[in-house]
Formats: sequence, C-alpha cells, structure tokens
Amino acid sequence: MYGKKTFRYVYDFGDNWELRIKVEKTLPAIIFPQVPCCIDGANARLPEGIGGAPGYEDFLAALVDPNHPEHEAMLEWHGDDGFDPTAFDCEWVNQWMKQAKV
Repeated sequence: MYGKKTFRYVYDFGDNWELRIKVEKTLPAIIFPQVPCCIDGANARLPEGIGGAPGYEDFLAALVDPNHPEHEAMLEWHGDDGFDPTAFDCEWVNQWMKQAKV
C-alpha cells in the first residue's frame, strides 16, 4: 500500500458495501508497533446482515421512529442498547485488524 492515499475495501460480499479508506498520515512503526493501526475515524461499523445500503437506510429509519412498523423488530434484532450511526470505535477497529491480519 505504500504511496497510496486512498484505497477501496469491499465489506460483506453479500451486501457489497464498497468503502473508500483515506490514509491521512503514516507514522513510524516505532510509535505504533501494530501495523496497521487506526488512530481515528468516523461513523459506526455496519451491522452484519443489514442488506446493503437500502437495508441500512430502512434500519436507521425504523430505529428512530417508534411508530415505524419495524421499530420493535429492529430493536430486538440489533439489541436495545441503542445504535449511534455517528459513533466510531477505534479500539474495536484495531482489535479487528489485529485478528484479521490485514
């Protein structure tokens, strides 16, 4: 990946999410011995099996509207702990990359 500023990553081949990852800065390995290492990002990871972009849009609409016919089903499916689409979990990302050996 040397020299690349952005790259494309396909996540969950069944739903075919295409993500564009932008590398804003590289740091010496002595600072972060785990390579690669994410130090920041934006937005929540996608729930597994959500059904691609249309399914994600439906999921978000159902979560925020208690009167939506799928509201209760989505809470039960995802969990009642809430879902913040703007939350980013850098620690989870780094644990995933360490296990995936990307």
